[in-house]
Amino acid sequence: MPRPWHPSPILQASFVLHGAAACGLLAAPGLWPWAVGVLGANHALLTLAGLLPRCALLGPTLTRLPAAAVARRQVALTLDDGPDPEVTPRVLDCLDAAGVRASFFCIGRRARAHPALCREIVARGHRVENHGDAHSWAFATFGPGRMRADIAAAQDTLAQITGQPPRFFRATAGLRNPFLEPVLASLDLSLAAWTRRAYDTRQGEPEQVLARLERGLGPGDILLLHDGNAARTGNGQAVLLPVLPRLLQQLAARQLHPVTLQESCP
Repeated sequence: MPRPWHPSPILQASFVLHGAAACGLLAAPGLWPWAVGVLGANHALLTLAGLLPRCALLGPTLTRLPAAAVARRQVALTLDDGPDPEVTPRVLDCLDAAGVRASFFCIGRRARAHPALCREIVARGHRVENHGDAHSWAFATFGPGRMRADIAAAQDTLAQITGQPPRFFRATAGLRNPFLEPVLASLDLSLAAWTRRAYDTRQGEPEQVLARLERGLGPGDILLLHDGNAARTGNGQAVLLPVLPRLLQQLAARQLHPVTLQESCP
């Protein structure tokens, strides 16, 4: 079932500005340079908000776990861009060995190529979430129809394969536009960002990737890593593989408990 969509204050202000500009131009056509300038500034602000993945100006964005999860010293491990037949099984083994659970933001087309791997993720106690169907780098330029079609296709794929409809969505690179929140509301999905990211699609040096995740690590953090599209170390392996065991050791040493987003956000 869809959830209600409530336009954010900046979108409400945008509606008012567009209406005022239209009325002003009808009353005084000579004011068009001012109207164009005001509307241009408004669109620039909306664009900037969409380019900042952790910004909540366009709608609710989960960047930290709720207070109750913080009190329980929970953190969320999230892994994007899979499933990957080479990397994901080894990630699952590492998580099993540590006895922790994670959220896998899977791409719809990759899930269709590797359905058994998606089912394995769920069978081992983890959650599969929605990372779009095509994982297009142009996602933030999509109109509402195309955006909804892409997200809905992944939602249907992942629900059919795993038997569990995803609850959370993450856009490609976190980039979006004002159409996303009403689309997510219509699909009963929530936007999930992160507290800290590893940049492990660009950086193949494990020490640097781990340092980014460890710096200031504490309760309530949402960590972003990649089992798909991962950068490679000097010996050719996905950088996540040497980083993850050490990260899990650090979490244990700090008495932090990795959980899925579903567990921490009931």
